[in-house]
This record gives sequence, structure tokens and C-alpha cells, in this order.
Amino acid sequence: MEYQIVFESENIIYVKLNEKLINDYLIMINDPEVANKISKKNRTYTYEDELNWLKLKLQENAICFSMLEKHTGEFIGNIEIMGINNKIGELGITITPKKQNKHYGTEAIKALLKYAYEELNLEGKDLNVYSTNLRAIRCYEKSGFIIDGKGKTAEDIHMINKR
Repeated sequence: MEYQIVFESENIIYVKLNEKLINDYLIMINDPEVANKISKKNRTYTYEDELNWLKLKLQENAICFSMLEKHTGEFIGNIEIMGINNKIGELGITITPKKQNKHYGTEAIKALLKYAYEELNLEGKDLNVYSTNLRAIRCYEKSGFIIDGKGKTAEDIHMINKR
């Protein structure tokens, strides 16, 4: 495989971000069903936008991984621990449309939590999710997150996961 593997779970390989996956990133981020779950800003991302995003993430050594199916090598999505504050990391996950509803979200979140606690020595994770994104909320709850009140905006709820 031409990707740098960081860790694995039962059905998923987590690799460092890679320029070879930019077209997959574009399919995912430009899909309306994905885009409206992560941002209220309607825009279409270009190859150059994604390349710049990738370079920035690699330059800042972000804790962001692309997920690939173990048995096919196909792209599933990206998962990230964003800004760490007081040993609490903010989790973010995006799954490409054709890989949704296959339980990859729950598996990936649990695997990233394990990685964060064991490898990064974080004490907890939090996230913000649109209150209308019921499928994501259910996935987060199955992964051990609980609702902790209002999120960053009036449309969000805040969820936490502590060891």
C-alpha cells in the first residue's frame, strides 16, 4: 500500500493524509448531503482548495487521518482531533456518501478515542454537532459521548467523552 499507516481497527486502516486521495476528498466534501452536515456555507471546493488544505494539515502536523476499508482499500472518510485544550481534544469525522450507513463512523470514533487516550494521553474528547444531524448524534452516543448542552452556535449541541 502506498499510504503511511498510523493505526488500524477491525475494518479500517487509518493513514496519514495523502495527496493521492484528494479526488476522494473532493467527492466527499462537495456532496450536498455531507456538506450540509459540516457547514452552513454553500460552496464548491476545488482541487486547489483541497491541496492547500492538505498542505496546511501536513505542515501543522495535524492529528487527522484518512480512513480506508481494510478489505478493499477504498476511501471511507477523514477523522481528526482538532485543537487540544487542557488535555481535551475536539473530534471531527466526515464519511463519504457511499460508505455511510455501514457502521464505519462508530468503529472509527471508538478507534480514535482509544488512540487519543493511549497514544496522546488525552483526558477527554468533545465535539459540536448540528442538533438536526440525528444520525451523527446517535453514532456519537454509541461511541460513548453524552450531550453536555449547547454548542458553539445556536444550531449545535456540545457532546463530551471522558475516560
